[in-house]
Amino acid sequence: MSEVATPPGPPGAVIDRNGVAAAACSTYAEVTAIRATHPQAIAEAWARRRRRATVTGSDRLMIVAADHPARGALAVGSNPTAMNSRSDLLDRLRTALANPGVDGVLATSDVLEDLLLLGALEDKVVFSSMNRGGLAGASFELDDRMTAATASWTIDAGLNGAKMLCRVDLADEGTLNMMTACAAAVDQLAAGGSIAMLEPFLSSRIDGKVRNDLTADAVIKSMHIVQGLGSTSAYTWLKLPVVDEMERVMDATTLPTLLLGGDPQTAPDATFASWERALRIPSVRGLIVGRTLLYPGDDDVATAVDTAVNLVR
Repeated sequence: MSEVATPPGPPGAVIDRNGVAAAACSTYAEVTAIRATHPQAIAEAWARRRRRATVTGSDRLMIVAADHPARGALAVGSNPTAMNSRSDLLDRLRTALANPGVDGVLATSDVLEDLLLLGALEDKVVFSSMNRGGLAGASFELDDRMTAATASWTIDAGLNGAKMLCRVDLADEGTLNMMTACAAAVDQLAAGGSIAMLEPFLSSRIDGKVRNDLTADAVIKSMHIVQGLGSTSAYTWLKLPVVDEMERVMDATTLPTLLLGGDPQTAPDATFASWERALRIPSVRGLIVGRTLLYPGDDDVATAVDTAVNLVR
């Protein structure tokens, strides 16, 4: 890219011959510097970012997810502090997003803004994460209130949509707060033409820990509960785990669905095979996978992402 003397964007920005600003930052130190001295550069970067439609023809989506840290879920496998390092997480996300088969990313605003300033979100599908109040291990874990991105910010920033975690525990009163907040967000996102991606589970506490029921009938019940949230489902998508009897599970909805990957670290061949089978179902629109691709057992992010991309494509 050739640089020319045109009016500059935010400090650190590079302007090409077409007057389009590229990455505002090339290092993590520069990200911190811009946050400290020119925070408005973030809004400016969202305004000039090259956006893309969520769905192009019949193509399926490959999305990487990185919203776990905001819920205090930093463990991967047996390592309880795997996601402690922000620079390491960003390195892994940038490796994944550099693969042309990866369509985009789902994350909280802090992570998205780091990637934005580093130029990693150009022409990518971007989903924000909304309800991160259900902190992992907390007594109030299932009272998953909206503490991250708002619907209005998601729309104003030009994102494709927002994701909500919808864990339903019939014995926990916090479930109703989650449902009420998510229903309002579904309406707000739909009014702005943005996708509301709902991730449902039937959950319960077992020995003090929240566990998700991954039987087919439990997943189906959770789907029926959340796909009725809000005044309209016109912009509602689902994010579902890959479980047994996925054909029967998918018969419970007409909503576009992305598959939540399992854990390839424990049985990678079986996990990838289950993804491949589920991706053949017509209403499945792709994969959305987080720690299992960003922190693979052999730590080879590029190869793990290539494997998932090849399944989707």
